[in-house]
Formats: sequence, structure tokens, C-alpha cells
Amino acid sequence: MESVIKLLHLEDNPSDAQLVRSALKKANVIHEYYFVDNEKDYLDILKAQKIDIILSDYHLPGFSGTEALLMAKTQYPQIPFVFISGTMGEDAAIDSLLNGATDYVLKNKMERLIPAINRAYRELQEHKARQMAENELRKLSRAIEQSPNSVIITDIKGSMEYVNSATLKLTGYTSEELIGQNPSIFGSGEKNKQEYAILWETILSGKEWFGEFHNRKKSGELYWESASIAPLFSENGEMTNFLGIKTDITESKKLTMELIKAKEHAEESDRLKTAFLANMSHEIRTPMNGILGFAELLKEPGLSGDEQQEYIQIIEKSGARMLKIINDIVDISKIEAGVMKLNLKESDINEQTGYIYTFFKPEVEAKGMKLYLKNTLPSNEAMIETDSEKLYAILMNLVKNAIKYTEIGSIEIGYDVVGPVETYHGQVETYHGTSLRFYVKDTGMGIPKDRQEAIFERFTQADIEDIKAMQGAGLGLTISKSYVEMLGGHIWVDSEVGRGSTFYFTLPYRNQPNKKPAQYEFGSCQGIEIQSKKSFPGLKILIAEDDLNSEILINILVEKLSRETIKVRNGRDAIEACRNHHDLDLILMDIQMPEMGGYEATQLIRQFNKEVVIIAQTAFGLSGDREKALDAGCNDYISKPINKLLLLQLIQKHCRKKT
Repeated sequence: MESVIKLLHLEDNPSDAQLVRSALKKANVIHEYYFVDNEKDYLDILKAQKIDIILSDYHLPGFSGTEALLMAKTQYPQIPFVFISGTMGEDAAIDSLLNGATDYVLKNKMERLIPAINRAYRELQEHKARQMAENELRKLSRAIEQSPNSVIITDIKGSMEYVNSATLKLTGYTSEELIGQNPSIFGSGEKNKQEYAILWETILSGKEWFGEFHNRKKSGELYWESASIAPLFSENGEMTNFLGIKTDITESKKLTMELIKAKEHAEESDRLKTAFLANMSHEIRTPMNGILGFAELLKEPGLSGDEQQEYIQIIEKSGARMLKIINDIVDISKIEAGVMKLNLKESDINEQTGYIYTFFKPEVEAKGMKLYLKNTLPSNEAMIETDSEKLYAILMNLVKNAIKYTEIGSIEIGYDVVGPVETYHGQVETYHGTSLRFYVKDTGMGIPKDRQEAIFERFTQADIEDIKAMQGAGLGLTISKSYVEMLGGHIWVDSEVGRGSTFYFTLPYRNQPNKKPAQYEFGSCQGIEIQSKKSFPGLKILIAEDDLNSEILINILVEKLSRETIKVRNGRDAIEACRNHHDLDLILMDIQMPEMGGYEATQLIRQFNKEVVIIAQTAFGLSGDREKALDAGCNDYISKPINKLLLLQLIQKHCRKKT
């Protein structure tokens, strides 16, 4: 479809206007024609219509063609302006062209009108196309320059010809520093030559390359970016440039790496837990096999006394082993839950290391090895303030490990006094004062270098596949590390495969030379002798216990001290029994019972009976249970499994004043 040309004709002579219209019609010019003869109509039409070409007489009464030209070029400079005049001289024509007129046609040469209109219209269309292209180019330029992505254009050899603002902002370089340089200026050296060869092979073949770069900024800081690099072609298909569009993906890359690490950590944790559970299943089932198996054998008729005692000893050892596993699990749970507390008091470290030496000496010698003890300080300087129970636990765990992994040679226990600056595990550690450095040295199998940090982590033993299977849940060193750090020290190991290991740990040395170690006051009842039933009058005892087996056991344990025993299964019945029996001497109160627990029952009993002795008994055994028992109104506390001697000592401690 041909375009319709909108013509505005400024002419005061209607005959001349008709002459122009005849020429247009004769030439079959498709057009819209607007005729005006004054300034007002002229300006109104220009404002109202999208005029393509202005035709104007040169001389007009009260309004000249020159004024019309200047008005048009001022307000509508893109519209071609053609003069049609019969009196326009050569000088005036030249002036009009200089002022912006497109052409001029003399009325006596009207054959030039149609070519002049066609040329003007063609130039108008070319101007519009050029202006549109320029606008598109400006948009594209702004889009590239303002793009949040890095945009780089290089020549065919890879030298940069253009970089946008995002590139400068990201890399820290100026445009002057980059133009003419190869993008390898950003390289970190991590991408190998083969990868770059594939990149160049791809883009030189006319294809687009996608990939990632780990690049370096001007400051030296590394960053990640994803990149698309593609060739640019001229109109005749010749490759002229390369266009690179890059996106900073540093943060997303970090997040991805963190997620990968988290996934790997979770998988590793899951693997260790699976190994731990398998190991725990073995560790629990093994002593249970000893307990249940030899308990079954005790039922066999005709057993000798020696055989019975042997079976009973195996059951006791198996029970102690299983209890140790359970205690380790409870301890690590308390540590991770943040409920493990310190009980600092004056302690004799010579006495403690001596006890460890005496305790383990028979076991070590039974394996044909030697056990040595080295105490550095004299007695009056060996008093320190620490948690003696945790120090015992640390030393016992380390010595047990040494015995477990040593078959020949010796084990040595000891400590040294170290100064303010000492070296441990290849690092320099600054202490705030003098410290004690304990050690347990063995001549055992040793630990590979790549395992020496991991052995202090939870469940690690279950993951060791290159040594023979040995008893243990793999929690002892984890517990020891936690205890050492709670006490303000550090623990590490120096070991060589086949030559043995030395475990070190430090504790602050706060000497208490004028004080004696405090006695273990709770739950031990040291120094109390068990009285006979004859010398200890019978007690009226209430056993509040929901477990039948536990009830039977407790009843057997206290029967020698009891004149009457009452049994209930929950806290409400315990309260009722206490109301009905005003002469009760002792209540053995289980903490976890249906309907009402032992703490709540004790609190209610204390509202009407403050004299009866109440000893709490629980299978929880968590830190803080003693305080809860005392706060509820109990006189004392014992954890399950109940030790017969300890229970009887507790009863006599609180009830012998009644004798």
C-alpha cells in the first residue's frame, strides 16, 4: 500500500493553488491537501495534522514565505519546506536554502514540482528512518551502559574495545586501563589452558560459549561470574568482534558451596551416626548377652558354688560395662544440651593421680606391661581448685584408651608445671598464668596424622576401619575434651603409628596450699559403717515405685532395716499413705511415676509432714537432679541402677538419729 503524503500549501492565490493540485493529480500523487492563506490557519494546521511537506509562496500579503519557513524550522524542523513562487529571484532562492528550505520551484517551471516533492518526501523518510535507528541505538547504548551485567566487546584477537560501567564497578579498573587489554587481565590462573582452548575453538567456529570464571579484581579480591561469549558479524557475514556478557555470581556461588558443604556434612554426620548406632548396638547387646545368658545359666540345677560365683561376676562386669556406655551417652547429651555444670573445690592432684595409678595397676600388669606414675609437685603444692570428678573422668578415659590400644611396653601417667608460654600441638598458646600439663603416655599402636584431630569428635571410633575392632562407643575422648575446655584448658595428642601416643591436657594451676580437699558430700556417705538390724531399730518404710522389678529390688535391699514396708505405685497414693501412717520413718520416692511424679508428691507431703525422711530415686541421672530433689523437699537423692551399699549408707545417714 502506497503512502499518503500530507501536503500543506500556503498560497494567497486560489488559481495558483489549483495549478498545484492539477499537477499532483496528473502525476497520480496520493496525497491529502490542506490549503491556507494566512498565518493563523498555517500554524493551526501544523499543530493539528502530521504534515509531511510544506509548499509555500514566497510573497504573501501580511505574511511572507520567509517568516513561514522560520516558523516551521523552529517548531517542526523535520518537515521539508519547498517554495513555489513566480517572483523569487536567484539571491532569494539561495538565502531560502541557507535558511533551511529543501527546494524551490518557479511557477513558470511547474514540471519541477513533482520531482521536488518526491525528493523531499524521500529525504523525509530517510530522516525518519535515520532518527528511528539513532533512537534505537541510543536505547541499546543506554541498556548496555546501564545493564547490571558486565558487557565487554573485543576485536577478533580478543583486545577489549568497549567495557560498560558494570564491568568497571565490578573489577575496580578504569576504562583507560582496560581498553586495548585482553580479558585475561581478570584471570586468577585457575582455569587451565585446555579450557581456554575449548572457549576459543567454540567462538571462532561461530558458536556461543557458556561457562564460569573465577576472576580477580584490581584489588586482588576473587569473584565468580557466569559468562556468555558470542561472535558478532558484519552485514556480509564477516566475523568482526566478540561480545561477552557476564553476571556476578559470587554470592550465589558462596551459597551453593555452603549448601554443598552442609550436604556433605549432613551425609558425613549421617554416616557417622549410622556407624555409631551399629557400634552402639554391638556395645549394648554384648554385655546384655552376658547378663541374660549367664542369668539363664544360673537357673541350671547342680551348679557348684564356684560356678555360681563365676557367673555372677560375669553378670556384674557386663552390667558395669553397659552402665559405662549409658553414662557416656548421658554425659555427652548433657554437654551438648549445655546442662553440664562445674563443681570447683580444693583437690589434691597427687592423690588423684595416685588413685588412678593404684586402680589401673593390676589391669596393666595383667597384660604384662608396666605402669608408671610421675608426680612433679610436693604435697603442699599439689592442692588446686578444680572439679575433681571431671579430672578423674579425664584421666580414667585417657588411661583406659592407653590400656585398650597397647599390648606391649608401658604406660605412664604424670604432669608438669608449665610457664606462661608453652607449645602444644605445633601451636604457641599463651596462658594467663602457670598451668599444669597432664599427660598419659603409651607404647601402643599409635594414631595416623590425618586422624589425630578427628579422634576428639563424636562417634569417631565407630568410623575407624583400619584397626581391629575394640570395645567402646567412641565418646570417651569427646567427653574428656569437653571437660578439659570447661575447666579452662586444652587437650591434644602427639602420636606416631607403631610407636605409641601421648595425650596431653592443661589445667590452670591455682594452688591452695593452706586448704585440705573437701570431702565428697553428696551421695557417698563416706565413713558411715553399715549397722546390723540388731543395733539399728527397724524402720517403717514407704516405697513409692511404679516399676515392679525395681520395687522388689528395693524391698530386698531395705528388708534388714525395716520393721514394716508399705508399697504404692504413684505419687497420689504416696501422699495418701503418708496421711494414713503418721509414724513413717522413710519414703523412697521414685521421681517418674504415673498420675503424679515424685517431686510434686514430695512438695505436697512437706505441707503436712516435715519430719519424714524422703530419698529421691531416679533413672534420669542428669545434672541438676540433686538440686531439684532438695528444692522439692527431699533429704537426699540416689540414681539408678541403685547401689546397695550407697543406699544403705544414705538411709543410715539420715535415719540413725532416730536410734
